[in-house]
Amino acid sequence: MPVERRDEELVARAIATGSPADYDVLIRRYQSDVRNWLRHLTGDPSRADDLAQETFIRAWERLHTISDGKRFKAWLMKIAYNMFLQSSRRQGREARLADALGREQLAAEDHVTPSQDAGVADLPRMLAILKEDERVTMVLCYAYGMSHREIAELTETPLGTVKSHIRRGAARIRERFNLGNPAHG
Repeated sequence: MPVERRDEELVARAIATGSPADYDVLIRRYQSDVRNWLRHLTGDPSRADDLAQETFIRAWERLHTISDGKRFKAWLMKIAYNMFLQSSRRQGREARLADALGREQLAAEDHVTPSQDAGVADLPRMLAILKEDERVTMVLCYAYGMSHREIAELTETPLGTVKSHIRRGAARIRERFNLGNPAHG
């Protein structure tokens, strides 16, 4: 059985040799995380897949700039986030219009209240009501298990702000979907 190499070893070898073989291992290791996170951020699987591909290309081009191979995943997720932000800026008015239409649709569906049992099935609707910064921090925290400090570094946001985004996002979801506090509910 082959020994699984650590990220820092794969990064160092890929930089030293310039060969993509070790980088390919890293792609396979983190492809799902990057694609799924971008899908949460964009709400569009096709766009997310395109951004994921661009992320891995950009990461390969900049691999020599990573200072700590142990933190490859956080470094890669930051590149993915930056690709998302750049893409969102390019889309400009179209993205704002689509977001506004999505929120209007949710408002029109206000009479439909998901049950707590629906949970995962309602996740896209739950995430859709959040502001972008809340959605980003909530997904990184709960879907990818990143610490508040890691999220702060990745998004270049103060730690207190990250904590506030998570608190506000959770409160907004509980209120909008009548989830309430389980102890009271």
